[in-house]
Amino acid sequence: MGTFLLAGCKQKSVQAEKTADGLTKIKVGYIGLTCEAPLYVAYEKGYFKEQGIDAELVKCEWGVFKDLVGMGTIHVVQQPIMAFLKPIEEGLDVKLTAGIHRGCLRVQVPLGSSMKTVQDLKGKRIGVPGMGTPPFIFANRVLGDNGLDPRNDVQWKVFPSAELGLALEKGEIDALACSEPIGLLLLSEKKVQNIVDQTTDEPYASEYCCDVIVNGKFADANPDATAALTKAIMKGAKWVETNPRAAAKMSVEKKYIASNPELNADAISRLRYVPSIEGGKVAIRGAAEGMKRAGILKPDMDIDASIKKIYREYPGVNDEWIKGLDIEKVAMGQVEKNQSELVQQELATIGSPTEIRTCCNPANKAMASKTTTP
Repeated sequence: MGTFLLAGCKQKSVQAEKTADGLTKIKVGYIGLTCEAPLYVAYEKGYFKEQGIDAELVKCEWGVFKDLVGMGTIHVVQQPIMAFLKPIEEGLDVKLTAGIHRGCLRVQVPLGSSMKTVQDLKGKRIGVPGMGTPPFIFANRVLGDNGLDPRNDVQWKVFPSAELGLALEKGEIDALACSEPIGLLLLSEKKVQNIVDQTTDEPYASEYCCDVIVNGKFADANPDATAALTKAIMKGAKWVETNPRAAAKMSVEKKYIASNPELNADAISRLRYVPSIEGGKVAIRGAAEGMKRAGILKPDMDIDASIKKIYREYPGVNDEWIKGLDIEKVAMGQVEKNQSELVQQELATIGSPTEIRTCCNPANKAMASKTTTP
């Protein structure tokens, strides 16, 4: 595994390189997030090699992530669709090939708040980890879908992900939009209640959050390799769905992410890793329509033409294939019935994670390292 920064990077050759034994060399970019577990599993379980891929996992800095995949310095990532649609509209050359998981984003208010509905957020201050981040886009969509104007009916305030809970406690914001594991951590610490949860509330619960995203020139020049890496990641996702606790512990123990094992297991178990080719395509439409209503995408954007341009499907890589794939069920690999209690015990003994990465923000230090069991 390596680490990439942007400085000095140039557009890489689109023709895939081969190893001496005929494997296709692929650089898989990751940030170190809870939801990227399928990438870690596909690497550790040998699913990439099974598909003829010699994968190198490359840890990337958040600020240059889209640029690296756009230039082909890395070939493939697993990231939120919403985070890429605006850059795609502005010319980013990437292709999407499969939906990987649903859920991840939330809009939350203080526990016991009188705010119960989206309409109650009118005139309120909403904390987000950054303008243009997936939580910001999701909150914009939620507001627009419920008759509010995201530009005029609320005030946006930016805080690092790990400081959103503290800002809420201090009264600097009235609500927040976040992604895992922040949302679950705040719920576990009994600091917030959900206004909207992408995991459970329709129409968002049926929509895929993250897709496989491939450098556009690479995908067009190497269809077989792109199909193969898509299959490997989809298989990794199905393994995560079958063995969420094992996947969570692997992610922590192999040092892909900085988190607590039981908290990470709880977070992963709330995301639905049911990979889908059709679902990944449909999610583009849902996200694009919502982002148009929120004023993030151009009102005249042709969604059908955009999907045709950016979504790639390959023979043999379909929902029937993934549904028919048998995945081993690992002993102790599933979440426990008392998983919430295990999280509480973990937080009370070793404290909250000292560094938190989410699918919307770079790592930042958590403000509180200890919590007590309520």
